[in-house]
Amino acid sequence: MGLYDKREFRFPVPLLWVYASGAADDIGGVITVRALPGRAWGYFEAGDGRGGFVSPCGDVTAAAEALDLILKGRMLPGRG
Repeated sequence: MGLYDKREFRFPVPLLWVYASGAADDIGGVITVRALPGRAWGYFEAGDGRGGFVSPCGDVTAAAEALDLILKGRMLPGRG
């Protein structure tokens, strides 16, 4: 986990780099947390806007499973 305070952000942004090592390449994604409607929070893939939604915060098991599916999809495109 890192706290990034760069000019492109107006305030410090927590970012988490999640990756998997494959036989040929390493793949990964950068995850951040954003507000959701209804006073909730959610995990998002950084840089993908609202389309990068991963999982609601509060259930780390569901978030880990969602990230696992995202990474598997990148490691094995076309299978699924």
